[in-house]
Amino acid sequence: MPLKIYNYLSRELETFKPIRPRRVHMYVCGPTVYDHSHLGHAKTYIAMDAIVRYFKHLDYKVRYVRNLTDVGHLLDTGEDRISKGARRDRVEPMEVVDTYIHSYNKDMDALGVLRPNIAPRATCHIPQIIEWVQGLIEKDYAYEVDGNVYFSIDKFPEYGKLSHRKLDELDAGARVSIREEKRNPADFALWKQAKPEHIMRWNSPWGAGYPGWHIECSVMATEYLGKTFDIHGGGLENIFPHNEGEIAQAEAFHGQSFCNYWVLVGSLTVNGVKMSKSLGNYLTIKDALKLYSAEAIRYFILSSHYRGPVDFSREALEAAEKGVGRLQNTVRKLRRRMETVPPAGTAILSQIASLEDYHKEFKTAMDDDFNTPQAIAVLFEFAKEVNRYLEQDIEGSRGTLTAMDKMFRDLGGQVLGIIPQRLEEKVQSETVNGLVELLMKLRQDYRKAKDWSHADEIRDRLTELGILLEDGPDGTSWRLQ
Repeated sequence: MPLKIYNYLSRELETFKPIRPRRVHMYVCGPTVYDHSHLGHAKTYIAMDAIVRYFKHLDYKVRYVRNLTDVGHLLDTGEDRISKGARRDRVEPMEVVDTYIHSYNKDMDALGVLRPNIAPRATCHIPQIIEWVQGLIEKDYAYEVDGNVYFSIDKFPEYGKLSHRKLDELDAGARVSIREEKRNPADFALWKQAKPEHIMRWNSPWGAGYPGWHIECSVMATEYLGKTFDIHGGGLENIFPHNEGEIAQAEAFHGQSFCNYWVLVGSLTVNGVKMSKSLGNYLTIKDALKLYSAEAIRYFILSSHYRGPVDFSREALEAAEKGVGRLQNTVRKLRRRMETVPPAGTAILSQIASLEDYHKEFKTAMDDDFNTPQAIAVLFEFAKEVNRYLEQDIEGSRGTLTAMDKMFRDLGGQVLGIIPQRLEEKVQSETVNGLVELLMKLRQDYRKAKDWSHADEIRDRLTELGILLEDGPDGTSWRLQ
């Protein structure tokens, strides 16, 4: 079965055909680095990470570019997000950028998200951006008014082909700044005039200013992947106007297709509402990792198809922790058995269903538009077989056990990232969790008996150890301080 990808450009499942044999050029819109990342960002980048990992598993050579937006991404108020972060933290804009790039990379590393081959910053590509803006003006796709340069969507008849919006149906106020100077209210900015209070500015043929958000990605993607590349990924919420603007600029500038496959990730929601900083309904990745393991967060996200939304709840993450724990416990038992079996021994692969069959089922799932929920289900079926095998009163062979472990390492580890190569540290973590839960139960017994002094002693001793108990209407929970 060939790999099929749902392409948002055609709204159909398409067989993947790379431009270059056995090579994948992939671009993903990265974060705007003005604050700590939250679980909504984790959903996008873990989903994209699983795709990159699977291509590598298939022996494709992947060039993965994930940008960092450090200028030009404006709030609905018109304020640059980086400038807002600088004012909030009372530091220079580039200090904000470097602080949160470090924070973002640390979060991604903790979640097991592979680093991209190239992580370009918008501010490092200002000369190329200016060259593009000049070129689009010369080609009559853009116009300048009082230091602002706009892309004329009326000049690009295919505008809307990704989001499937027609020009005459566009809502002028839908995340597009309305200004009387625009020829069409839906025209978007390629270059913005810098007001006196705007710190981040560069000289240009149109005066001091800074680039628009959309053109940054068009420039950086084609700079490192070519005029036409294979896959563009990112969040589905950016399909309009951001991704739509990327296509219009790039195809107008180069005169050829921008990207062949658009792979977009559904949002993480809280009670059905998208998780976002503006709404305040978010949990940072750093705080989430104090409560749940990185593998549990990956498992939670990959247990749903990347294109759909996923609703966050404490119960869902706790269920994910238990689910990934069952898989990891099987791997632990397997590896403990391996330590007791001598290298020599009789091969008894017939005692378990063909490993190759499970690998084929896993591949079939992933080839179906990266169906990670089904791929995880295959791993659980395989784990059941392994457990039955381990429960038999037979010695087995080192070769058989090693082959099983390799399956877990390759599929659960290298592709999905939910089974660490080493699990010893996890045992210690589970022991700590168990002890805290035991102490919480003991404290609850003391409280029921109205033995407040002993109940408070347990709480205070845990606080001294850096473990904070939080009593609420649904019971007591704990977290690391």
